[in-house]
Amino acid sequence: MSGRLYGLGIGPGDAELLTLKAVRLLGQVAVVAYPIPASGVSLARSIVADHLPTGIVELPLPLPFDGKGGAEAAYDQAAAAIAAHLDAGRDVAALCEGDPFLYGTFIHLHVRLGRRYRVEVVPGVSSVMAAAALAGMPLAARDDALVIIPAVIEEAAIERLLATAQAAAILKVGRHLGKVRAVLARLGLEDSAICVERAGQPGESVRPVAGLAEAPYFAVILVHKDRPPCRA
Repeated sequence: MSGRLYGLGIGPGDAELLTLKAVRLLGQVAVVAYPIPASGVSLARSIVADHLPTGIVELPLPLPFDGKGGAEAAYDQAAAAIAAHLDAGRDVAALCEGDPFLYGTFIHLHVRLGRRYRVEVVPGVSSVMAAAALAGMPLAARDDALVIIPAVIEEAAIERLLATAQAAAILKVGRHLGKVRAVLARLGLEDSAICVERAGQPGESVRPVAGLAEAPYFAVILVHKDRPPCRA
């Protein structure tokens, strides 16, 4: 019988935000797979490092983080590497920062492997929830409509989505900060928006969006049309 694949949500960076289920599974699976950037260390591995048992097989997966070409081939290769272990009867935990099904890298693996193998998705704390908690800014209450927007989409699309919701979380900010700020300014929302950077990671911070010159990829902009943040 083939092994089982776990899409393991591991949260935004703080190891204390790992779920009990994630920790338990890390102690049971034979293989742990995780994305690695072109340079530097794997954030995903660093989050779970203290929970990796002796003897577990590690499977680093070179995956794209910049949105440039080659993504499909990289995910094909990653899926093939995982499949080899599953075919050998070994259970695999594929680590995914945040939540696997909220802009998670695991989605691309699930598309390739979900119909061929037994798959279980383990939810994780998303950067949206971590950012709101760090900023002291409730995301939505009562009849509020909350929209989650990837900053990589067209400026007109961002504006259309922001105009229709009471609150928003804008992800993947990075080099798209200028575009997002322009939309917020046109809608009269820039002064009430905040940028939470690297929530749950070393160097986390909360800053007003107004006057912000740059932001990392791991940044979330939160805005609510009625409720400002408790601190910024």
